[in-house]
Amino acid sequence: MLRFARCYSLARTKVTRNKSTPFRPEYALKCGLEIHTQLSTRNKLFSQSTNSTTSLVDAPNQHTSFYDIALPGTQPVLNMEAILFAMKLSLALESQVNSVSQFDRKHYFYGDQPQGYQVTQHYRPFAQGGKINLSKELDGIDELSKDIGILQLQIEQDTGKSHYTDTEKDVITLVDLNRSNVPLIELVTKPDFSDIKQVKAFIKKYQNLVRHLHISSGDLETGAMRVDVNLSINEFARVELKNLPNTSSIIDAIKYEYQRQVELITGGETSSLMEPETRGWTGSSTVKLRSKETTIDYRYMPDPELPYINLAPDVISGVKRLIPQLPDDIMRMLMNKPYHLSLKDAKILTYNSNQNDMYNHEALRTYYLDTFCEFSRLVDKDGSAKLPTSWIIHEFLGDLNKLQIPLTNAQEILPPAVFAQFLRLLHVETISPTSGKLLLFHILENFKKSNCQDLSVPNFSKLIKKFGLHAINKVNSQELTEFCNDIIAQHTDDTFKQNLVSGKKKTSLKFLIGQGMRQSQGRIKASEFEKKFKEILNIQW
Repeated sequence: MLRFARCYSLARTKVTRNKSTPFRPEYALKCGLEIHTQLSTRNKLFSQSTNSTTSLVDAPNQHTSFYDIALPGTQPVLNMEAILFAMKLSLALESQVNSVSQFDRKHYFYGDQPQGYQVTQHYRPFAQGGKINLSKELDGIDELSKDIGILQLQIEQDTGKSHYTDTEKDVITLVDLNRSNVPLIELVTKPDFSDIKQVKAFIKKYQNLVRHLHISSGDLETGAMRVDVNLSINEFARVELKNLPNTSSIIDAIKYEYQRQVELITGGETSSLMEPETRGWTGSSTVKLRSKETTIDYRYMPDPELPYINLAPDVISGVKRLIPQLPDDIMRMLMNKPYHLSLKDAKILTYNSNQNDMYNHEALRTYYLDTFCEFSRLVDKDGSAKLPTSWIIHEFLGDLNKLQIPLTNAQEILPPAVFAQFLRLLHVETISPTSGKLLLFHILENFKKSNCQDLSVPNFSKLIKKFGLHAINKVNSQELTEFCNDIIAQHTDDTFKQNLVSGKKKTSLKFLIGQGMRQSQGRIKASEFEKKFKEILNIQW
């Protein structure tokens, strides 16, 4: 790594901490976001270097070219895939893609920017306008609906990564240029946020959108998405908050800065809020980095080595046709007929956490929709929505996670048409839910034991017969009475019976029913046990 020394100081302000930090109407919060998003292109923005998603853990300076390290005489060559990704995001946000945009040089010297300037779009950005809609229904904000406006989107190159090491004399900085020249989209919102819920909802929705479009991992933890906050209170000067590594830091920093400014206002110290300043986040407080007087003059100028980006109208309209159905539309579809999913379940099929390798939201949603369609052909449509939801989203997915089987593998032995047949067995009560859980786990466990190599489709009838899982629909009354009497003898005493019969502890009946279901392996319906226990114990309530 490259090495150089750096010294700095931080000015601190003491603030009385309030964990709840209420936002008061007489101190109106006005907030906007600047979000830098790394694009997941194959190559970097202006070179053929690999754009590695693991660059932070790879060997330092491994993914670099002569241009990335600013070797004299090297020239940029624009990666058109970055233009495609930027256009997809702009159109998904309903932004106006400019037919002509340009690259500019933002001059400053720092070790992780070896060119002495950063290529960005200052004068003529890639796109302007647009919005993201937040709603009470889908995002949990207090307002029924709120649009967060977009000022602009611009393409720029990322800088390298600095790693600081303290020594006895100074701070030594090690520079890794793996990230240098990685393509970024900088999105700047209007100052439309007025509370924390809106900020959290926007970040989550935007993060999911870039994943949904397959243009970025959107991970805050790895730096693939980085957020700066601009805020003011009661129209005082704007304060920019930087160095916010994750959502919790963003929220905590906003709360802290809000309270700090409120205390300055109530204490009559508003003079310090008259000039814009930039503050950093230490993890517990905001600290002053620079004020208006110390703002860097970046000396922007058009980049003489890069031509304008000229986009023909048919190019923009062509890319627009590539935009998939957007997450909000998908969720509303899933929450309405014929699926009737809850918001929580709809989000499981729509929001990609990007942290679970067992499945992704698109593959799982496709599997669910295909299975639902196949199942609907096999049974009456009325009342058929609940089984695919509970058994795919909860039981099936839970088993895959427990056994660490990727969905792509599991689909080979349980394709939608086969899983629909399994659901039909539950629908017509050939097997009980308890038996169904045992059968499903057994099939997946055996598949796992074969190292996911045994692709033979399971024979449900044979397995049900082999393990005696067939539901008992016609129960012999005398045998059931004896079975229930044994359970009562094993698990109750006189006090238990008195409390149950009197209705003092009605939940005790559920306990007995649960014992019956467990010992019968779920082959006898819970309603049969309830009826028989009430009959034996003479329960009138």
